[in-house]
Order: sequence, then structure tokens, then C-alpha cells
Amino acid sequence: MTTTAPSPTRGSRHRGRPLGQLGVAVRAVLLATLVLGLADPLLVTGAAQVAFPARADGSLVTRDGVVVGSALLGQDHGEDPAYFWGRPSAGGHDPLATGASNLAQDNPELLAQVEERRARVAAADGVDPADVAPDALLASGSGLDPHISPEYAAQQVARVARERGLTERQVRRLVSDHTDGRTLGFLGEPRVEVLALNLALDELTG
Repeated sequence: MTTTAPSPTRGSRHRGRPLGQLGVAVRAVLLATLVLGLADPLLVTGAAQVAFPARADGSLVTRDGVVVGSALLGQDHGEDPAYFWGRPSAGGHDPLATGASNLAQDNPELLAQVEERRARVAAADGVDPADVAPDALLASGSGLDPHISPEYAAQQVARVARERGLTERQVRRLVSDHTDGRTLGFLGEPRVEVLALNLALDELTG
């Protein structure tokens, strides 16, 4: 007598599928993690180090072999009158706290901050409060803008020249040397790189 093996039932055919699908999902996640989380960042970072090593390292600025800042990040000079001041920062120029204040334009707290900055900057630079450059009053969206407008730089020339024992003509020449025009000739606005300008001041005055 011949016997035949019982045919699998409908339930038994599907019993192993959930575990099989789980295994596929786990393998897919591991593959995506290796490719997108490890291989791709290493490839991009390696290519950047070869093609643009300075930028890949954060556009660091050094003086006498010591890192003094980054060309991409604004710095707080403690309102030292011998230096050009950058834009206000809602995060205190902390790279880990980058961001804006998120206060509305009519928020009383923001209005109070603007008026306090206006009075302080006007007194330091010896200008009428109504003539203070806008970027001396309002923080940038990132809070780490490394540039100021040529108008704000010009406003500070007399103070810096007086504190450094330089002529205003000398300081204006430095400002001009560190003013970049519009990107590609038409994008954005002319801007002054504050860190590079202050380092040039230190070199000029020893």
C-alpha cells in the first residue's frame, strides 16, 4: 500500500511568512545603515578632504599656528572698542546654540533689545541713534553671521582708528580690502568679513 504525504494546509503555508518578512526588513535596514550611514558619509568626506581640505575642516582661520576662529562663524569681541563689532547674536555666538530669537517684529522684548542696541552702538561709535546701521540692531537668522554691511563697517571706522592710533584713511583702506562684492556679481549684497578685518588690524598695529 502506498501512502502519500499529506498536503500542507493553507495555514501551514503562511505560518513562516511573518518571520521571513521580518528577516528581509532587518537586512534592508542593516544595508541602508551601512550604505547611507557609513559608506556615503565617508565617501563624501573623503572627496571633500581631497578637493577642498580647508573648507572640509570648517574654514578655520589660524594665526601663528593657532586656530583663532572660522571664516564661517561670527565672533564676539566683547565690544572691545579697538575691534570692529559683528552682528548681534540671539545665541551668544555659540555654535551649539545657533538660531534666531523667533520673536515677532512687534514683540515688546525684541523692540526693547533693538532700542538697547541702538543706544549702545550709537554711543560707542559717536553717531546719531537714527543713523545706526540696521545690521547693528538685528541678529541674523543663524546668529553666527561672520559678515557686516559696508555701512556698519564705515560707521565704526572713526572709533577703531582712534583706539588703534591709526588714521581713518588707513582703517578705511583695510575695510575696503576685506569687502566682498555680490556673489557672481548679482547675488546678495556687498559684505565685510569681520574676523579677517580684525586680524588685519592686529597685524598692522602689532
